[in-house]
Amino acid sequence: MTRLPVQAVAVPLLTCLATLGTLTLWTATGNAGTPAELSVPEGRVLIAGGSEATAAFFTISNSGGADDVLTGVTGPAGHRTMLSRNLDIGNNGRSMAMVGAATVPAGGALTMTATTLDVMVSPPPRLAPGDRLTFTLHFRHSPPQTVRARALRPGDG
Repeated sequence: MTRLPVQAVAVPLLTCLATLGTLTLWTATGNAGTPAELSVPEGRVLIAGGSEATAAFFTISNSGGADDVLTGVTGPAGHRTMLSRNLDIGNNGRSMAMVGAATVPAGGALTMTATTLDVMVSPPPRLAPGDRLTFTLHFRHSPPQTVRARALRPGDG
């Protein structure tokens, strides 16, 4: 039977122990990050001028140390809700496209606007200024957030 030299066993063992110790220290001092910590204040929903759809907008803040992903939105009963994005198609034209998900960056925010990401609501509910609708935003890593959106006419607040 052949015996391995002590060095052949000691070097890999010491390397593993040093790496484990360093990772433990790095994590214990908070350098491994923290999970996403999301907050969503009241949003806005536009009072529709037509009969096809309207849009709702939210700002999702993430004070945590890890990104999260908005994966979908549930809206009022009887209305389809989906994430959508406006695309520039040239010649001053725009088109709408469905979006499967959107990142909420660590230490930052995802801000929805009429020219970027929004929540499309179809058919549009009948709303008066100040009415509120309830939406639930769904995330990959965080629990769902139920939030309200206040009805505004396009161009208001």
